[in-house]
Amino acid sequence: MVSAGDFRNGVTFEQDGQVLQVVEFQHVKPGKGSAFVRTKTKNVMTGAVVETTYNPSDKFPAATIERRDMQYLYEDSGLFYFMDTETYDQIPIGSDNLTDAFKFVKENEVVKVLSYKGNVFGVEPPNFVVLKITETEPGMKGNTATNTLKPATVETGAEVRVPLFINEGEEIRIDTRTGEYMERA
Repeated sequence: MVSAGDFRNGVTFEQDGQVLQVVEFQHVKPGKGSAFVRTKTKNVMTGAVVETTYNPSDKFPAATIERRDMQYLYEDSGLFYFMDTETYDQIPIGSDNLTDAFKFVKENEVVKVLSYKGNVFGVEPPNFVVLKITETEPGMKGNTATNTLKPATVETGAEVRVPLFINEGEEIRIDTRTGEYMERA
């Protein structure tokens, strides 16, 4: 059991049949009245974020989210297949359980598959990936003094904004959380 007074960022708990994760919390002790906990929670299944207040003595059952390393194999008619790196079991996951950051994941790359009580609800790609530029306009000498960016397509088909000096065929590091170019690899 998790007490509302023990809430911290990242704590997961069950409430009304839903699995919630604490995104932000604040213990409030007003001059008049009793103390309360103001939280911003995210439903891990749907992604909805809700602000709620709790009494610090409220108790909820703890929810353990399983994060397993799995290798992304291939995509076939809207289903993405992943293989457990320990048991070699393969599982299909629908595209509705994938985030926008998944567009930076290549085949055979290891990702974290998130599940709760055996139900897969998400896939977490690595924070940084190295991808090759397949298409972009050629860089021009002398145009690198400013922070100007141009569009570039990487090998997974995703589009990224890169500096003018980056050319086709180069490998770059991308932050999958923001989708931004970080540096040359």
